[in-house]
Amino acid sequence: MPESDVDASIRGARRDGIAVGLATAAYGISFGALSVASGLDVWQTCFLSLVMFTGGSQFALVGVIGAGGVAAGGSAIAAAALLGVRNVVYGMRMRPVVGEHGLAHRVAAAWLTIDESTAVALAQATDRAARVGFWVTGIAIFLGWNLTTLLGALIGDALGDTRAYGLDAAAAAAFLGLLWPRLKRVQAGATAVLAAVVATVATPVLTPGLPVLVAAVVALVVGWLDLFRRREAVG
Repeated sequence: MPESDVDASIRGARRDGIAVGLATAAYGISFGALSVASGLDVWQTCFLSLVMFTGGSQFALVGVIGAGGVAAGGSAIAAAALLGVRNVVYGMRMRPVVGEHGLAHRVAAAWLTIDESTAVALAQATDRAARVGFWVTGIAIFLGWNLTTLLGALIGDALGDTRAYGLDAAAAAAFLGLLWPRLKRVQAGATAVLAAVVATVATPVLTPGLPVLVAAVVALVVGWLDLFRRREAVG
């Protein structure tokens, strides 16, 4: 590939990473406010974004805690961990792209392996551009997400009881916003609808947090068997 094309691909990867980072960081404000609404304080909220750093799992955690309180802590952690399993798969895919350059490099790469950094990396045409896209996206989101989490937590804390403004119901809406772009295919959409039905039916019967886990198990089984995609292919 000519040097000019290589430079262009690197610039494109940086541009993509920064754009995705800015867009994703905006969700941090919602998470900070929702976390405070669920009962966590400002510093607990910021610590969660710092060490967990995966939006879907964070929204799931505060959503379950918000519904069931401290008693639902075990279910909240289980739900967040279940959603975080996907990052392990991303890590296996990103390992040859990122490379291995010592323990600190591997730890940093693992910390920044999320949906967005993986997507930007895989969208690049060359390995070098993929590495640049991965690191730029991951760092931009990490910095932006933690800053906006603090901002959202401070805003939510200043508002007092944020449930009076309806923010306790916004966790599900924010989480749906994260999932919506992934529901375009029949398999993903049908699995989501089935899981939602299971969770709705189980909610009056089970303690808070458990319906989410039951629905997640159902979604995993359906996804593993690939039932709806097979029907889509046949049709």
